[in-house]
Amino acid sequence: MSLDAAVLRFAGVMVLLSVVLTAYVSPLFVWFTVFIGLNLIQSSFTGVCPAAMAFRAMGFKKGCAFE
Repeated sequence: MSLDAAVLRFAGVMVLLSVVLTAYVSPLFVWFTVFIGLNLIQSSFTGVCPAAMAFRAMGFKKGCAFE
């Protein structure tokens, strides 16, 4: 799996997890969803993605999006 696919899959899982936590645990978990969204937006502008850095350190091969 490429770095790009790993980051996108991780982001999707985190969004779904935050929605489930908001629905079943506490409405305050909506702030987790907001944090994820803001992180995705800042990554699109700056090219800096903490998840991509972590996955790269784990040995995932580069894709075209996170170089």
